Amino acid sequence: MKLTVVGGGSTYTPELVDGFARLHGTLPIEELVLVDPAEERLERVGGLARRIFARQGHGGRIVTTTDLDRGVGGADAVLLQLRVGGQAAREQDETWPLECGCVGQETTGAGGLAKALRTVPVVLDIAERVRRANPGAWIIDFTNPVGIVTRALLRAGHRAVGLCNVAIGLQRKFAAHLGVTPSDVHLDHVGLNHLTWETGVRLGGPTGEDVLAKLLAGHGDSIAADLRLPRPLLDRLGVVPSPYLRYYYAHDEVVGELRTKPSRAAEVAAMERRLLDMYADPALDEKPALLAERGGAYYSEAAVDLAAGLLGGSGSPYQVVNAYNAGTLPFLPDDAVIEVQATVGPTGVTPLPLPPVDPLLAGLMANVTAYEDLALDAALRGGRDRVFRALLAHPLIGQYAYADTLTDRLIAHNREHLTWA
Repeated sequence: MKLTVVGGGSTYTPELVDGFARLHGTLPIEELVLVDPAEERLERVGGLARRIFARQGHGGRIVTTTDLDRGVGGADAVLLQLRVGGQAAREQDETWPLECGCVGQETTGAGGLAKALRTVPVVLDIAERVRRANPGAWIIDFTNPVGIVTRALLRAGHRAVGLCNVAIGLQRKFAAHLGVTPSDVHLDHVGLNHLTWETGVRLGGPTGEDVLAKLLAGHGDSIAADLRLPRPLLDRLGVVPSPYLRYYYAHDEVVGELRTKPSRAAEVAAMERRLLDMYADPALDEKPALLAERGGAYYSEAAVDLAAGLLGGSGSPYQVVNAYNAGTLPFLPDDAVIEVQATVGPTGVTPLPLPPVDPLLAGLMANVTAYEDLALDAALRGGRDRVFRALLAHPLIGQYAYADTLTDRLIAHNREHLTWA
């Protein structure tokens, strides 16, 4: 089995490689190819990756290359984890929206739209090259904003599934609270990427006992503290929102905080410099503890599970993925991309049936789905008016004066990445 990681020079990659090594029985990789245009960075990451495989007794071969076509040739699955514009572009995404009093964040709001505009054309070009090299290959997208990018891939007819680590992170935390193993916990996970709620926490599988009320009663304070939301809000909602819902439920509070501290991009850039220095040490043969602060917790486990399921291995039968709605949520278009539990197999993913969704959740999902539709249109066709319409539709913006100003700033800060600007 050959698996290719596009964006393989990312400091995330040793987390992924560690998972491939530990879980080689689930996903027996014979060749792992790391593709990245940054050659020096790629070699540092690739060197550590080989040492991790060797330390854990994995017999697979690790290849590094800056040649995308060579890297994806013959691949059974291609995992996308790229960042167009790097941390410098992320720094801008997190900064200029704050000047208008809007959340500055890399996956939602104006910053998320900027990232989508930069990313979608690049990902579609990569996907076409994957299709030419091996039409049967699966594309697993971990590149943000996952929902919009996955929707672009699926609309273009690619064999693609979107992946996020929010659900697996919550699964692990809930299992610890309940004193069970993570595999015992099945989440009733519903929403869009970075706009999700756990409406049930079941023991043993999709038909198991729902212990969400018990979990909130016994551990609500801890869960609320992790989410940085008030405990009474969780009690009133009766569900557990993802951490990204704080941008919606406490928007002005978040803006105030973001204005008083360094951007997350600046923190990550400094962390990446330290990590790359560590990766250059020939004695290092395991992922360093610092990597846990980089983000992407449990990403490797989720990626192994999904790739194994798609390629006929022993992945979990039910997994949280980003896929076409296809009637699962009747209040959304069939071609909306939703993030829900699904069955996973070599023929693809099929969302599990869901009970009716609370209008409080459904309304926000419908609003953000409309924004994502307009965002994808702007990413595919360009133009100032399409950017403005997407920003005006976003519930974190919504005012024409803000949308107008943000449109100009988005284009100004991203001109080098926008062929139409």
